[in-house]
Amino acid sequence: MVMGKVEGQGESWHGHVTAVTVAPEYRRQQLAKKLMNLLEDISDKVDKAYFVDLFVRASNTPAIKMYEKLGYVIYRRVLCYYSGEEDGLDMRKALSRDVEKKSIIPLKRPVTPDELEYD
Repeated sequence: MVMGKVEGQGESWHGHVTAVTVAPEYRRQQLAKKLMNLLEDISDKVDKAYFVDLFVRASNTPAIKMYEKLGYVIYRRVLCYYSGEEDGLDMRKALSRDVEKKSIIPLKRPVTPDELEYD
């Protein structure tokens, strides 16, 4: 299952992955990759977004590695994002509309949840 949305304005117009999950008995079949590709294609071709982003726990190494294999980069660290205790990573993948790949240039400093922009 994948759930997402598009949001933002101007060059911040993007697809957002709200959730992606695969039942344990169906893992290791590249279903998450197929679901992510579907969301990315819709964000790119239908919604004309500049990038896709998602948030993942900083401790979730398997998920981070999977997203990196799919072309995502760590854009920024969000301090105490999860339940005010664990940092989150905002990961992004540029789409075809972002020709110069500006949307994935990492920020140099972490941010707090209050600093997140939700255009």
